Amino acid sequence: MNEFAVIFDMDGVLVDNNQYHNIAWLEFCRRKKFKVTPEDIRSRFGNLNDEYFKFLYGKQLPKEESEKLGEEKETIYREVYSRDIQAAVGLIDLLNMLKSHGFKIAVATSANRNNLDFVLDRTQIRHFFDVLVDSSMVSKGKPDPEVFLKAAGLMDISPSKCLVFEDSVHGVEAACHANMKVIALTTTFKADKLKAATRIIKGFPELELNTIFDILKS
Repeated sequence: MNEFAVIFDMDGVLVDNNQYHNIAWLEFCRRKKFKVTPEDIRSRFGNLNDEYFKFLYGKQLPKEESEKLGEEKETIYREVYSRDIQAAVGLIDLLNMLKSHGFKIAVATSANRNNLDFVLDRTQIRHFFDVLVDSSMVSKGKPDPEVFLKAAGLMDISPSKCLVFEDSVHGVEAACHANMKVIALTTTFKADKLKAATRIIKGFPELELNTIFDILKS
């Protein structure tokens, strides 16, 4: 099946960690004296940090300042999540199944490389992936399709032959804009917010290999 590829978002997909990002953003905002609600943060899941800062500061920040603030927030996140991190339920079984059937597999995330390395190494799943795309490799965040198109290009696979796993509204939109099939997990948003997806699931144990074949070939 090396004519097909599966692309995984990271946050809320490889790991069920969005509550920890929420905690980290709220702590960052507390330290910076921004008054925000959990919904202010949650509604922007899938965006680049630049877009969070544009919301918080009311303007586009210079690249160096944005990167410095971003690492400050991500350090909080890694500290908060380090004791609890684990791969999403059913993920490793799915990755083994995809790998054994010859699928190309990628991660395409809006997170920075430090966070990507943190997740892959702590969950010990790096060896499954042929391609890794992080925020440093794209200029536009989701719902722009750039991150998924970048992954497809690096795997030399047509977007129409890619299946994306996503959990956010912006991520599902980005996959659709990329002309890719998308399975949405309800780890972050309720199903009624993810209707644009090809299929909606609660978790990976619901999936069978034939379901993935059927979606990709449809």
